[in-house]
Amino acid sequence: MFRKLRTAFNARCILMRSFSVGELSKEHHEVQQLCRLFSERELKPAASTIDRNGAFPEEHIAKLAQLGLMRVTVSPSYGGSGMDMLSLSLVVEELSRGCGSTGSIVSIHNCLYANLLNRMGTDDQRDRFFNKYENHTIGAFALSEAGAGSDVAAMTTRAIKNEDGSWILNGTKGWVTSGIEAVAGIIFATVDPSLRYKGITAFLVDFDEGNLGGLHRGRPEDKLGIRGTSTCDLILENVRVPAANVLGTVGGGMRIAMEQLDRARIGIASQALGISQAALETAVEYAKQRTAFGGTLIDLPAVRTRIAEIATRIETTRLLVRKAACEVDRGLRATKACSMAKWVAGETATYAAHGCQQILGGMGYVKDLPAERYYRDSRITEIYGGVTDVQKSIVADQVIKELE
Repeated sequence: MFRKLRTAFNARCILMRSFSVGELSKEHHEVQQLCRLFSERELKPAASTIDRNGAFPEEHIAKLAQLGLMRVTVSPSYGGSGMDMLSLSLVVEELSRGCGSTGSIVSIHNCLYANLLNRMGTDDQRDRFFNKYENHTIGAFALSEAGAGSDVAAMTTRAIKNEDGSWILNGTKGWVTSGIEAVAGIIFATVDPSLRYKGITAFLVDFDEGNLGGLHRGRPEDKLGIRGTSTCDLILENVRVPAANVLGTVGGGMRIAMEQLDRARIGIASQALGISQAALETAVEYAKQRTAFGGTLIDLPAVRTRIAEIATRIETTRLLVRKAACEVDRGLRATKACSMAKWVAGETATYAAHGCQQILGGMGYVKDLPAERYYRDSRITEIYGGVTDVQKSIVADQVIKELE
């Protein structure tokens, strides 16, 4: 039914140079259409059940892996599709349009684990971590802690070096997406709390199919939305990590995390965009059918105004998201663009989902229709990857620097 993505492209450079503000390239359009078809046929019919049961969409993830969608930006040498961030953004947007949970899993795995390992890992690290596990397996990204969310420098997870060069990790990482299913993870710890940012180091940790000594998973959080994803603590008790598993340099973890969060914010913004589009489509479809005041809701000026406002915000968001993705693909430091995209996309998702509920009225408040799920799923896009207030602060910092 679906053709594996990486067979559709001649070279990554074609994707990177052919995007314009007005339209997608042929290659990007193929990515978009493939994912839209998968979303319509596979995800939309299952989204309500995934949400209601809080069940990880294992079957769908396996199918997406067969299409090359679980290693979108990874080199073909390591089982990836070798595509760019704009392609990954389109993938996440279309999948999230069908199921916010599935879009979130694909986004975070690709943006925060697979892309980072492919981009920063040594040949040996990529070989060991990509080739050991099949494409459908999930990797985790463990940066946050209970007392160190936006304030990363407050991290307390410690890494102590042994005489043989290996490291011993102790601490608890919080809010780890797909922590239950993950087969490996990139875990951040400090080698010296007094060094603050300069002590933070990234470690590649192989969970060894759950057999890694000292690694324990906390209970899954019972969340408002994206209920098909697992979110849990990772508890580290004298976890031994080989010296060869340091990602980048000792003390270089903060820079790695911040650069990767730029990419993650494109993924989150794309997720928000997909939810927004789904909310708009649901609202219009319902308004065309629902009769009131001698006609249909779609004829009422108040409803039409709400639809216009939602649609305009979505188009604005889409331009910001694609601009950010293209800046990353061109090798630019896209911090401002990524934070703008995430900030506006998250607010747009909440706005669109709220507007959808208002148009549906009572039917927007019950689980018979997806409007209430859109609202619950949208809320996280203003929270994880840095809350909206943090994104505004980042944007302000970047603008002030530009104007100095």
